[in-house]
Amino acid sequence: MKHKVKITVLRREYYQDLADKYLADPNVGKCQIFEDGQEIMVETDDYFRLLHGNFCSEAWDAISRYVYTALQGGSIMRGWTNDEKMMIACCNDGTRPVIFKIERIDEGVSTPA
Repeated sequence: MKHKVKITVLRREYYQDLADKYLADPNVGKCQIFEDGQEIMVETDDYFRLLHGNFCSEAWDAISRYVYTALQGGSIMRGWTNDEKMMIACCNDGTRPVIFKIERIDEGVSTPA
């Protein structure tokens, strides 16, 4: 069986109070790399290429282990989410996090060898 992963940007947050207190530019606003509702499909061949300008490196660092697990057909969050093929995660920017939905997409039927 082949697996793909769909990454959906559920929403981008921005915490003005934290930005005012901690950022060099407190008016930076929400992340400008992603858009709410944006969908990114990932196949095994694409896995290592996302760091070549197509995905924020900080966000990729935060979610790539889950993407890899799903691409291998593994359970992402068994017992935590209501579907073990899906999880909600976010990047590690504490003042303006991006919240992602990561879904394993199963294609085809595995045949015994």
